[in-house]
Amino acid sequence: MDDAVKEVEILLVEDNPTDAELAIRALKKNNFANKLVWVKDGAEALDFLFATGAYSGRQVTNGPKVILLDLRLPKVDGMEVLRRIKDDERTRIIPVVVLTSSTEDRDVAESYQLGVNSYISKPLEFDQFAKTVSELGLYWLLVNRPPLAAK
Repeated sequence: MDDAVKEVEILLVEDNPTDAELAIRALKKNNFANKLVWVKDGAEALDFLFATGAYSGRQVTNGPKVILLDLRLPKVDGMEVLRRIKDDERTRIIPVVVLTSSTEDRDVAESYQLGVNSYISKPLEFDQFAKTVSELGLYWLLVNRPPLAAK
């Protein structure tokens, strides 16, 4: 199995190629994208996280340091992905940051009820979007202190 898939720091779950490219570019600019995996729908995210399908060779316990999750995804929506992450003892401690275009109060409330660690509405302006993603990378990869992996 590819070492890049074994040592993932960021799992980017984003179906919009433009938003994904902007996020990846912002993270690369700050050297946070070396161990990034981009998946394009909720089903692929679940396959990656739970080591099924195309990702059956990886270890579930070797999860990313942070998941950047869009809510509006094909195949399996972001809320269901979040629910599955937080319902499974192997993945529930992984920080999940919802990074979405939705500003709906019900999406914010449901995300927090399901255990999201942060909810950010995507800025519409390119420079602000890039700055937001860079700050996310800085905080979740360098500043935040995660708990030890569950035994």
